[in-house]
Amino acid sequence: MIKTGRRDSRGSYLGDVETLIPNHNDSLSSVISTFNSIGIDVEATVALLGAHSVGRVHCVNLVHRLYPTIDPTLDPSYALYLKKRCPSPTPDPNAVLYSRNDRETPMVVDNMYYKNIMAHKGLLVIDDELATDPRTAPFVAKMAADNNYFHEQFSRGVRLLSETNPLTGDQGEIRKDCRYVN
Repeated sequence: MIKTGRRDSRGSYLGDVETLIPNHNDSLSSVISTFNSIGIDVEATVALLGAHSVGRVHCVNLVHRLYPTIDPTLDPSYALYLKKRCPSPTPDPNAVLYSRNDRETPMVVDNMYYKNIMAHKGLLVIDDELATDPRTAPFVAKMAADNNYFHEQFSRGVRLLSETNPLTGDQGEIRKDCRYVN
């Protein structure tokens, strides 16, 4: 459960956020290190990456796994599907060509992401690393097998994130409506 009464900033810090959140090209070790530096353990990190279950990846960010040769860690039939979604090795970065991380339940936060990556159907290199790295593979297997366990760990991870680096004293404000500055 997320605690209420947290102070929110009165302004946006998009630039700071983009430097603090791992991106799609980061290695698993880097992602684990980033989350660990703010007090989030490996198990919660694996769960938070499950947010990819409702995500999508633009072709410009995944064609390196398809061209000039298909990444051998990808399921061959899945790779062919991805090539249909992303037919060019040099997609227009302004085009909205993408593939969803989860074709079965694309708009549901569930454990299908973990089932997919265990079947070598992850879009990003980190997906494959998550399923095969000895630090994370046991958590991936457990989350793939048990949706309730995934939801418990995902909730715990979100709670840990919400408690990271809180504003104190007269910094920020407690919002009357979380969508708007008071």
